[in-house]
Amino acid sequence: MTPLTQNLFVIFITSCFIFNIFYFLPLTARPKNLHLRKTYAMQHQDLVQISETHGSPIYVYDAHAMEAQYNRLTNAFSAVPQLRINYAVKALSNLSVLKWMHHLGAGLDTVSIQEVQLGLEAGVPPKEIIFTPNGVSLSEIEEVATLGVQINIDNLSVLEQFGTAHPTVPVCIRINPHIMAGGNANISVGHIDSKFGISIHQMPHVLRIVENTSMNINGVHMHTGSDILDIDVFLHAAEILFDTARQFKDLEFLDFGSGFKVPYKPGDNETNIEELGEKLSVRFNAFCADYGKELVLAFEPGKFLVSQAGYFLTSVNSVKQTTSTVFAQVNSGFNHLIRPMLYGAQHRIENISNPEGRERFYSVVGYICETDTFANNRKIAEISDGDVLCFHNAGAYCFTMASNYNSRYRPAEVLWHNGESHLIRQAESFDDLVKNQVVMAFDAVEV
Repeated sequence: MTPLTQNLFVIFITSCFIFNIFYFLPLTARPKNLHLRKTYAMQHQDLVQISETHGSPIYVYDAHAMEAQYNRLTNAFSAVPQLRINYAVKALSNLSVLKWMHHLGAGLDTVSIQEVQLGLEAGVPPKEIIFTPNGVSLSEIEEVATLGVQINIDNLSVLEQFGTAHPTVPVCIRINPHIMAGGNANISVGHIDSKFGISIHQMPHVLRIVENTSMNINGVHMHTGSDILDIDVFLHAAEILFDTARQFKDLEFLDFGSGFKVPYKPGDNETNIEELGEKLSVRFNAFCADYGKELVLAFEPGKFLVSQAGYFLTSVNSVKQTTSTVFAQVNSGFNHLIRPMLYGAQHRIENISNPEGRERFYSVVGYICETDTFANNRKIAEISDGDVLCFHNAGAYCFTMASNYNSRYRPAEVLWHNGESHLIRQAESFDDLVKNQVVMAFDAVEV
């Protein structure tokens, strides 16, 4: 054996020895910066297999895509000593998803007592849940407060009533900085006429209520809306939040909401989280130094964490040629995916049964008995009856906005985790349609 061969042999044996040491060590005993976990990327054939196993239509969520987004956000703000991510339950409220988010380290942002109860059912401690309702009754807020959840109030009248009755309960104040954001009028909710938040112009009223009730204000939250692209707009809103926060002396956290835009197609614009993290972290840390206390920086992302992790699979019932249009008619409708009809959302659609097929133009429509269009004149690989179409970005505001319109069943949900699909909600059946109905008995009508 030559000296070179001997050296190579020693290197090989040493490498094998080191690998075996680390491979069989418990995860907790491995160096924290050593990433040996396998990546389980979903493929077209995985989605097709899920549709064959569980049927369609069906929602599929990639747990590891959620994790990647969560890590991206926390890494962007790694310079902040205390960071809290509260996942917005309204985006996707399945219990398994809530448990996964909590496993990753997230708390929950909730807007109804039912979402609070779901969070508790998923094992999330009350202290890691914030309740940010709009237009609910005082009694609902009081009931949530008894559960030990952080209360967030965006109404002067409710603030005064709650503060008078419960002055010692910690309360966060939700302000509206009047910063416009959002790609659609329904999600651009930071304007002066928005129903959300207490206007920054009403801060003298807030301070009077706080002084008169001696209530405990432990946080300030801002609301801007969705699909923020301009980092400078967000930073401007942050300065307004900082100015507001200076008027309260016993704060524990500042909540910057969310509103981060995600891409809906290749090359689409999205919020530059890394740039925002770099710039906002500097400003936040400087504010804390000036405030004289290290506060928690909180965010409430929903769409950012789960939108791109979701896929909605449908089967093509038929391809219909008219004088001007080729329709791909699928076994679903806006009762399952309302965003295109409600917001004009552009979900990318792939034919995963024939991904390499020649592209043709199709209008993809549903089976609801009214205008029910997912996409107009869209380039998609050639479609045949029975093909499975995959709608991307179906993780946020898809199942949670689904209905039984036309007496159709809501579909099943599947979570992809560690290379395997797990059914996390069964598809509805006829029993689900009628189980809460109370059928009247009518007397015979005399003629």
